[in-house]
Amino acid sequence: MFTGIVEEVGTLKAIRKGAHSAVLEIQAKVVLEDIHLGDSIAVNGVCLTATSFSPSGFTADVMHETLNRSALSALRPGSRVNLERAMAANGRFGGHIVAGHVDGVGTVRRIEKDDNAIWYTIAAGPEILRYVVEKGSITIDGISLTVARVDSDSFAISAIPHTVSVTVLADRKPGDQVNLETDIVGKYVEKLLQTPPPAEEERKSGITREFLTRYGF
Repeated sequence: MFTGIVEEVGTLKAIRKGAHSAVLEIQAKVVLEDIHLGDSIAVNGVCLTATSFSPSGFTADVMHETLNRSALSALRPGSRVNLERAMAANGRFGGHIVAGHVDGVGTVRRIEKDDNAIWYTIAAGPEILRYVVEKGSITIDGISLTVARVDSDSFAISAIPHTVSVTVLADRKPGDQVNLETDIVGKYVEKLLQTPPPAEEERKSGITREFLTRYGF
């Protein structure tokens, strides 16, 4: 599990592509401080497994499914990437629950300055936007952000200069693709509502579909 609080920005040193897979070689520093083989590291919001490491970086395998679902396939040597290690049990929960399982890819539509804030408008498909709510959480390239507004084909976030300066948001421009992960809570709620509990269990709990609808869920 991750929190969406980026620890450092690394650099993609090399990418070795297979027919339907890839191996990323990433230069880093902070995430190497207590790295072990098999550790999970979020790379632009995608949970990857460290398969080897050195004093200057680590490598990670990327599967076919991951390439299809994310914007990792668009990376090139020299690309900067957001990095975050899995959350330690004794760590602060500074962002929100991030699984590192990207739901899909969005496209930067507009970038606008607003005094000390920078607005990013991201176009996305209905399969993603159905889980995006105003003032809810969204992960963009592994960064935990708050949704400021949402409409039928896009949503927008307002970032402070610090967040932009310490992440790859600073590199993004209109037309760029970004990895998106919606808040996992909404997906679990939807699944539970689609699968009614057995009658006996429902009777004991008192929680029914009608009860949830009545109180705004």
